[in-house]
Amino acid sequence: MERLTDIGYVRALLERHGFHFSKSLGQNFLINPTVCPRIAEMGNAAPGFGILEIGTGIGTLTAELASRADKVTAVELDDRLFPILDETLAEFDNVHVIHGDAMEYDLAGLIREEFAGLRVAVCANLPYYITSPLIMRLLEEKLPVETITVMVQKEAAVRLCAPIGSREAGAVSVAVNFYGTAEKLFDVSRGSFMPAPNVDSAVIRIRLHEERPWQISDEALFFRMVKAGFSQRRKQLCGVLAGSFGMSKQDMQAVFEDAGIAPSVRIEALDMASLAALAEALHRHMGNEK
Repeated sequence: MERLTDIGYVRALLERHGFHFSKSLGQNFLINPTVCPRIAEMGNAAPGFGILEIGTGIGTLTAELASRADKVTAVELDDRLFPILDETLAEFDNVHVIHGDAMEYDLAGLIREEFAGLRVAVCANLPYYITSPLIMRLLEEKLPVETITVMVQKEAAVRLCAPIGSREAGAVSVAVNFYGTAEKLFDVSRGSFMPAPNVDSAVIRIRLHEERPWQISDEALFFRMVKAGFSQRRKQLCGVLAGSFGMSKQDMQAVFEDAGIAPSVRIEALDMASLAALAEALHRHMGNEK
């Protein structure tokens, strides 16, 4: 596996297969030998686990996962990589690489078919352009996954792991906290990749809640409220929500009073418990209006 982080070997491998990097697919292959073992070890690649990998590159992370977990199933969009993977992953009989787009693939069905009897975790070095949409898809589909360990752009890692109620938090931070608990594991410099991107990266891990600590009667309403609030995060939340939900400011003030929250508050000052309480109060009020 060490050869997959040897620049000379990788260049010769890619040249032999006539492979050229695709900017549109955000391809940057890891060549730092310390990174993939750490992702695998911290991402639940262990006996008893099946690992779903999103994107394989030349198989550098895939090999580390396969050497630790019972099975690795990867979804790879670029079919030009398959002849390379046949070579780099030849020693592993517990790897299944599927050609497909992870944003469209039936991941729930894949997990049922590939990982029967196994605990499941997701590990990936994500292309920057699909980071948030893909993480949200993994969360919203409520897949039977224990952890999601992914490498993302460093700035994205800050947002995804930001404590709710902090300046760094946004709608995506709330979504992550709704489904699990996120933490940044370690930073990865831009020089760890071939070709080197223009930004640094970080590895984060999201542990999915077994039981959600927040009581939310209407998830769609909750997320509509959160998205509306963060779309105008510097404004008083009461006025923003009144406009978004077509309510008078007086009626919305009653919602805030019901939730025990000051109408003058801005959304970035609220923690998850307060957001949940506000969503429940709004749900009750809108139910009474019907």
